[in-house]
Amino acid sequence: MKDITHAVVIDDEPTVLESLEQLLTLVDIEATTFCDARDALPMLTSDFRGVVVSDIRMPGMDGMSLLQAIDPDIPVILITGHGGIAQAVEAMKLGAYDFIEKPYKQDRLVELIKRACQQRQVTLATQPQHATAREGEWLASVIIGESVPAQTLRQQVQALARVNADVVISGETGTGKELVARSLHALSIRKDQPFIAINVGAIPESLLESELFGHEAGAFTGAQKRRIGYFEAAHEGTLFLDEIESMPMSFQIKLLRVLQEREVVRVGSHAPIPINVRIISATKQDLREASREGYFREDLYYRLMVADIYLPALRDRIDDVPALFGHFLREAGRKNQLEVPALNYEDVLALELHHWPGNVRELKHTAERYLLTRNFNGISVSDLLQLGQSNRSAVFSGEGSLSDRLEQVEKALISAELSHHKGNIKMVMEVLDLPRRTLNEKMQKYGLKRETFLAGQVEKGHQGP
Repeated sequence: MKDITHAVVIDDEPTVLESLEQLLTLVDIEATTFCDARDALPMLTSDFRGVVVSDIRMPGMDGMSLLQAIDPDIPVILITGHGGIAQAVEAMKLGAYDFIEKPYKQDRLVELIKRACQQRQVTLATQPQHATAREGEWLASVIIGESVPAQTLRQQVQALARVNADVVISGETGTGKELVARSLHALSIRKDQPFIAINVGAIPESLLESELFGHEAGAFTGAQKRRIGYFEAAHEGTLFLDEIESMPMSFQIKLLRVLQEREVVRVGSHAPIPINVRIISATKQDLREASREGYFREDLYYRLMVADIYLPALRDRIDDVPALFGHFLREAGRKNQLEVPALNYEDVLALELHHWPGNVRELKHTAERYLLTRNFNGISVSDLLQLGQSNRSAVFSGEGSLSDRLEQVEKALISAELSHHKGNIKMVMEVLDLPRRTLNEKMQKYGLKRETFLAGQVEKGHQGP
């Protein structure tokens, strides 16, 4: 999907408006016209993706007043007669993008509009402050947690969603790479177009070309009718290629050509089909290292890696575990129509001390098992986590020095009490027999904020990555 070149054109002479609309339509610039600048104001919001072309001298609201009434980041091109040059220069000082004098060459106006639209797209894409509060709230409901890694991840997603560039998402198995890819799509200009997700590693090498690029009827044995490939299906939307590192070297050159030419050729055909697709790839390996070792084409790596996002392991955002676990409990409760038990501080302590080698995916499955198992035999979270040698708590696994492991226990205990008492500092002081100053110092040391544990915060949850 290409970025729309859009101009709001304002002039009090209908014949001028009609002429400009025809001109811009011929050069693929979407034009919306108004005879009165005041009628255009509701359209010129802070997220308006185009530019304004306006006459300076008009009744009601003139071009100078319009310039000062709208978002200063919206480019405004002013059209002036011979007598309005001084006023146009003054408008430039007030922030107008440019002005053009009558009579003007049509090519110059078109070029001005296109350049101004490009500037507007860059401004919107690279300034996070243009994100609406609603978008921020939605993303916080998808990527749960108040840890520094979780907050950093949300900031990256929100910034890169607006940039129409290919992205590589890297992280361990189970960290939520597809969820992040869907979030990028949902906040992008392609959000109303298809999101197609495929696991490259799950497709046999012999079928990769047919699956991704499609095939014509009779192209090979069993191809009884034409098939649209994943690239065509994702046209104007987003194609998510999971486990991109598993793609055979023999096919990587074909993918590189598609990314360079932005067109595909179905198996059994010679006709190229233009495609406009944003590629989001995911990998659990270091693609740069794989390219150095000869397992992944270096030129394909650089073509895919226009931007990148690294997903932290759950052990690096352990403070988010209680909120994530609570969410998955509620999700499982709704799915199975079962009552969801409240977590006590022993539960929270056990969750925070666990190693979580399977990351968020393991956490989700554990929450589901806990809900279903507890309803039958009343098992505790701690007992469930200790079932099996692979699920031992990291504190007892021999990892880290004695000092490090004691600090981990201390942090988990304080966090558990804060969760249990919903951020009530006085109650935590009494239970742990700590002076307020000591408790404050330890909370600061471990990055524990009271606001995170206030009533409803730990239990508040949405789908996490």
